Amino acid sequence: MNADDKLVMAIPKGGRILNAIAPLMLRAGIDLKDTFSEGCERQLQFPTTDPKIDIVLVSNFDVVTFLAFGAAHLAIAGSDILMEFNHPEVYAPVNLDVGICHLAVAAPVQQFAKEDYYRCSHVRVATKYPNLTRNYFARHGVQAECIKLNGALEMAPNLGLCRRIVDLVQTGSTLKANGLVEIDKIIDVSARLAVNRTALKIRPGLIGDLIERFREAVNVV
Repeated sequence: MNADDKLVMAIPKGGRILNAIAPLMLRAGIDLKDTFSEGCERQLQFPTTDPKIDIVLVSNFDVVTFLAFGAAHLAIAGSDILMEFNHPEVYAPVNLDVGICHLAVAAPVQQFAKEDYYRCSHVRVATKYPNLTRNYFARHGVQAECIKLNGALEMAPNLGLCRRIVDLVQTGSTLKANGLVEIDKIIDVSARLAVNRTALKIRPGLIGDLIERFREAVNVV
């Protein structure tokens, strides 16, 4: 990037984080109201009320890729996704304290009641998070065979695809509705402001100012 280029901020184009961050970004001086105006449904890149910042809307799991390879200079992403990719070029200095939930292991109620959770040496798990899942089970001496699914995880055990799932849990109502029970919490999750390390070195003043603006926005009561 050049020193006078606009900064590009990647944010998820749907889901729990997008709805939660709009008020926070407004407090940080970045108004998103025109981003969701009528007729913009197919548009993915937008100017903001801050003339130095453009917004790009990308898939939740693509946010870190855009950031790590320099297509975006800043991003808002869930800590679950940041930890799943764990890219060295990505630095996440601000916990935005929104989109709060946790990543958990779950299993069918009847199955869990019949077996010792850590007795098995191998387990098949459906998840969007194969890296976090394998690391978690490895810590307990269990080899996890991960089946990557992007949705409908709660159906997988009941259809015989796997014995466990690892997914985000907020209230637990979806698990309960599908006959599953939470076994263990892996990590707490919230939205984070993340930056590309190279961009931060090239534009430390502007990006540093944005980091402080977001910190102040989080602390507003």
